Amino acid sequence: MIIVNLDVMLAKRKMTSGELAERIGITQANLSILKTGKAKAVRFSTLESICRELGCQPGDILEYRKD
Repeated sequence: MIIVNLDVMLAKRKMTSGELAERIGITQANLSILKTGKAKAVRFSTLESICRELGCQPGDILEYRKD
């Protein structure tokens, strides 16, 4: 199972979901789907934009856990 730790990084950077969504050019609804782990896939370009805006690595956001 892949866990999305986007809320943790947003809190560390003192940034709202809405602000991040606007900066990376996606809707708040799509960002919410990603944050809640309900997304079936994520584009590398979106992941790259998130990492650029939050100043982090993909591994800071995505985590693998055994079921």
